Amino acid sequence: MVSAAIEYVIRYLQVLRITDIIDVLIVTIIVYLLLNWLNETRGMQLIKGIAILFVVVAVSNLIGLTALNYILSGIFQFGVIAIVVIFQPELRSILEQMGRSKVGKLLDIAANTANNDNLINKNVDEIVTAAVNMAATKTGALMVIERETRMGEIAKTGTFLDADISSALLENIFVPNTPLHDGAVMIRSNKIIAAGCFLPLTSNANLSRELGTRHRAALGVSEVSDAVVVVVSEETGKISIAVGGSLTRNLSAETLKRALTKALFTPAEEDHISKLKFWKAVSK
Repeated sequence: MVSAAIEYVIRYLQVLRITDIIDVLIVTIIVYLLLNWLNETRGMQLIKGIAILFVVVAVSNLIGLTALNYILSGIFQFGVIAIVVIFQPELRSILEQMGRSKVGKLLDIAANTANNDNLINKNVDEIVTAAVNMAATKTGALMVIERETRMGEIAKTGTFLDADISSALLENIFVPNTPLHDGAVMIRSNKIIAAGCFLPLTSNANLSRELGTRHRAALGVSEVSDAVVVVVSEETGKISIAVGGSLTRNLSAETLKRALTKALFTPAEEDHISKLKFWKAVSK
């Protein structure tokens, strides 16, 4: 058997052409560059979801699930364009959720480094302090804390900072009539990476009319990512937090700190249910 395998390899190498090697190298470079670019956007979650669907098709074919394999193969052959055009928002949301699942984590290209616990606690304290101080003066603020879903395209709409997180800097950014106050702060990996960023507004038409543009933007970005968004109302000075398309209002310094600590220390897919229970208790 070993000799047969060796003979097969030798025959394969004999027919291998230099153009085949060049072809493989070019495709490898293109795929690497594409994945490297997508890694800075929410598109990476879509790639993971599509990859999972391909695996399901292959497995169904391997173990003989004829009906499932026929349906999925037909979708790939004829329905991809129609699905993308008609159901783009829903498809994007579903594939992003699949990409953030435990199965999707196996497909991560770049390994996430563990954050230092003390640094996370310090940053949470700085964010809470800034939110409370701005609430006292009714200074409107919008702070987006990125988690697993990359939002590089949103960060690019603002001004690049790459600064350490501090309450003084956050409060200074949102001072009225300053260049960066009208927009969101983007926080990633213990850094303020950008300010004055533009966020997508929620498509939910059933929201209370009391909610202004900041709250609608917070809900919008939380619907398309797993980000945690802190909002300070300019009209009332109340502090709110948005995640997963849900908004919890009237948070105190203590409840805001508890919510941020829970969200930043626990993976999004594992603490989703516990966060919902916590927020329901807070809103009572």
